[in-house]
Amino acid sequence: MKRKPGVDIPDEWRGVLAHRDPAEAGAAAGRFVASGLTPAQVRDTLADGGDGLYAAARTEEPGWAEPFGGQLGVALLAAEVSAFAAHLSSRAARVRAVAVNQLLDDLSAVTVADRLGVSRQKVYDLARNDQAAPYIDTVPWRQP
Repeated sequence: MKRKPGVDIPDEWRGVLAHRDPAEAGAAAGRFVASGLTPAQVRDTLADGGDGLYAAARTEEPGWAEPFGGQLGVALLAAEVSAFAAHLSSRAARVRAVAVNQLLDDLSAVTVADRLGVSRQKVYDLARNDQAAPYIDTVPWRQP
């Protein structure tokens, strides 16, 4: 079977990179593999929200990055924590948009704005963000 770079995702990476668009996940997996990182290392870093990376970097001791695949590994892992956080932020924005749209069924935009502590224009902006997208169902730290 011929692989399509950026589209095919190796099975061992599929769950770890579920927060990524499939068109990007394959390329990301390739970068991790090329730098010597394993799916377990990425999964662990995402599961602790990057705490281990941050704690190691704060020590500033020689070799602090080696357990994470060196400086390149650290940079890739930190970027993945950022991508994951962005995914969660987008997912939360989607949930908020759904709620705002439902509030607007029963309340005026002025009332919704007052209750949320935002401007009326922001209520309309929030409601426009009501677009379905593929989001992860459960964060890694909640999965069995």
